[in-house]
This record gives sequence, structure tokens and C-alpha cells, in this order.
Amino acid sequence: MQEDIWLVDDDKSIRWVLDKALSRVGMKTTLFESADAARLALKQHQPEVIISDIRMPGTDGLTFLQILQIDYPDIPIIIITAFSDLDTTVAAYQEGAFDYLSKPFDINEVVDLTRRACKHARSRAVKKIEPVIVQKKTMIGHSLAIQNVFRAIGRLSKSSISVLITGESGTGKELIAKALHHNSPRAKQNFIAINTAAIPKDLLESELFGHEKGAFTGAHTQRKGHFEQADGGTLLLDEIGDMPAELQTRLLRVLADGEFYRVGGRFPVKVDVRILAATHQNLAQQVKIGKFRQDLYHRLNVIHIHSPALCERREDIPELLQHFLKKSAQSLQVDIKTASSALIEYMQQLNWSGNIRQLENTAHWLSVMGSSREVQIDDLPNELLVEQSSYEPNITSVETSWEDVLSDYAKACFDQDETAILNKLTPLYEKTIIQAALERTAGKRLDAAKLLGLGRNTLTRKIKEFKLMDE
Repeated sequence: MQEDIWLVDDDKSIRWVLDKALSRVGMKTTLFESADAARLALKQHQPEVIISDIRMPGTDGLTFLQILQIDYPDIPIIIITAFSDLDTTVAAYQEGAFDYLSKPFDINEVVDLTRRACKHARSRAVKKIEPVIVQKKTMIGHSLAIQNVFRAIGRLSKSSISVLITGESGTGKELIAKALHHNSPRAKQNFIAINTAAIPKDLLESELFGHEKGAFTGAHTQRKGHFEQADGGTLLLDEIGDMPAELQTRLLRVLADGEFYRVGGRFPVKVDVRILAATHQNLAQQVKIGKFRQDLYHRLNVIHIHSPALCERREDIPELLQHFLKKSAQSLQVDIKTASSALIEYMQQLNWSGNIRQLENTAHWLSVMGSSREVQIDDLPNELLVEQSSYEPNITSVETSWEDVLSDYAKACFDQDETAILNKLTPLYEKTIIQAALERTAGKRLDAAKLLGLGRNTLTRKIKEFKLMDE
């Protein structure tokens, strides 16, 4: 049976591209330039799948999605947009989207996704989902690295599964944890965060599990620990890699049984808590050297989200900087500073070892110390100005030195009377670049293909050819 697909987008070129791609694989397509036109047509006929843009004149894509979930809940909806922030991504998933794609998208992925949506529609009806109010924006950015985080949060928005969040200090791991909580079925319950590295070992057990009156010197009353305080909600165990071994054992039992004993207690306490764990350490390596329990690692690492370093999302720096300048101005009750283009370009070249936390502190400095409404490079703190001399030469070397090395290597081959060296160097060059892209995207082929400017099928073929990944 031929698949019946509706395409709803006010951009004629997008409709044309999708129409050609889906028609080429035998799907029947009907095109609409607005959600309002599609709503009228739905009264006469319902398609198998709808692919819709979000930002359109008249009824926008998310409102259209809400209407479809109420009136036509069995139709899978694929949302596509060029404006993909955390709120939009989560809202799309929570309001019932089958999946979500950011522009520019891979045509092959759209075709595959549409086929899966058709199969889904034929196998069972999509359940009706009540719209969930999305919290105010806590995370911003449009880089590929942060979009992967948004997509993960969106996919987990109807789940209470355990998540391990890893990343360097200052990248916003707690923000990710809060977003997971606020966009989950537990959003109305408590979110409790505890930094396991900041509390002395002797007190940490009592902080987590509470204690009974008289359990130790100074325990004058019964006290509920963070597990009980988070009952029904979410508990974030920050810097979990620093948790003492004996507490790792107790935590494992709580995760397995959902109950524990207060310090000095004789009766078990039953709780229903979603556990989120965060760390800047490599827990897999900690397991290998015996500093972290392997069974606990697997309990926590059900889903893994990587919090990208700021150097992995340099294109987000202008938006983040302006956000923090506005926040600082409101806090200080001063006029909002703006960054000059030269300052933004310079800041995008810095290393940012302190990540987003360092960028926020820098914005606060600029709000206080900036000499005019438009802040310049000279307004930066001295440690960032010193970094210029050590960083800019590296940019030049990245842009030019590989060419010199390649030229020298080729000349050496000529000196040794080698021939057909392109047959030798071209595959090596491709393999090296593809390997770097796969490492950057943690093995995600579609994202790597976008970085390389290749089609997904072409990349898959080359991966097999160079034996870069296990199939």
C-alpha cells in the first residue's frame, strides 16, 4: 500500500525538496503552505503521516500539533524547524510529535523517519498525550553539540529513567538535570541536588539517608535525608565519582530495592525517587582502576548525556554572552551592555577552560568594568587578554601547518621516486578527517556527515571501506 504523506511548510523550496525525495521512493505526497489549509483538508481526508514546520503564518506548528493530538491522535507528526531551542524541542516531544528534526536536515534521514512513522501508524495508534507546560528557558544555543542535549531531554520527557550526565566542570550539568526534571512526569514534585564531593564522608550518609534520634552525638531529633525529601521527585547526585565506596554499596541497594535504613534506624524506609547522577570524571576508567563499583555504574548509566564543553559549541558564545550580559545588568540594576563584533570574534577563539561558568563570570565583569555601552576586547579581565598571545598562533598553525607537512611529505616521496602518490595519500587523508568527525560526534554518523558535508550513505560506505567502526 502506498504511503500517504502530507507536507506542511510555508517555505516553497522545503516543500519541493521533501516532495521530490518522498515521491522518488514511491510515497504519495500532498503539499500545504499553512497549517490552516491542512486543517481544512483533514475534514475530508486523513493522511498516514504529517510532516510539519513549526514557524508558519497563521496557526504555528506546535499549536497545529496540539490540535492534531486532540482530533487526530492516530496520525504520527514529524516536526521540522530551523529554530530549535530546548523549549521547542521538548514541547514537540511532549505534545506528541513522533520525532523532531532541525534544518538543515539529511534527506535520507527524512525518508527513513517517514517510513518508520508509517510503520508505526499501521502497527498501532499513537496514544493521546495531554499537553505539558514547558518551563521557562534554562538552556540556550543552536550548536550541534547542544542540540544533541536538547533532543535527549525531549526524548526522555515522558520517562523517569536514570540518567548519567558527564562533562567538564562549568558546562551546566545541573542545568541539564533540572531540565530533565522539569520536563518529566515528576515536574510537580521536589528536585533535590547534593554535591557528594562537597560534604565530609562522615556526614554524607546522614545527608542522603537521614538519621534517627540518638543515632550519634548531636542527633537530638529524627531527620529526613535527601532521599526522603525527594520522594516522588528527582534526586541529583552531583560529582558521583567522588562518593565513598561504602556509600556506593548503600546507594546500589536503594536503586535495586527502592528502600533504605536511616542511620540508627531499625525499619526500612520506602521511596520512589528518580536518580540523576553527574560527574566530570571518566567513570568507566574509575571502574577499571577499582575506585567505582561496576554494578553501580551500570545502574546509573542507563542513559548517558554528554554536557559539551564551551569549546565544543563556540557558535553559541554570542547568544550566551548576550544572555549573561542581560542577566548581569538586571542583577546590578544597570544598563545592558552589548558586545562589539571584534570582542565576540575574539571570545570565540579563547579556550574557556572554565566553560560556561567562566563565560558568565566574564559577562558579569564586563557589566561592571566595561567603559562604554558597547564593550570591547580591552574591557576583558587581564587573564583573558594574556591568553591571546598563546591562542592566536595556534589558529594560524591549524590553518597552514598541515599543508606544509603534506607538501614536505609529497616532496620526500618524489625524492624516493615514488609514483601515483595520490592513490596512497587520498584514502589516508579521508580516513583521518572522517575519524576526527566521528570522534567529535561520539560516533553519531548523521552528525558526522553534516560536519563533513557528506551524505549519510556516502559516509557509511567510507566507514566500511576504512574499517573505522565495528558494524
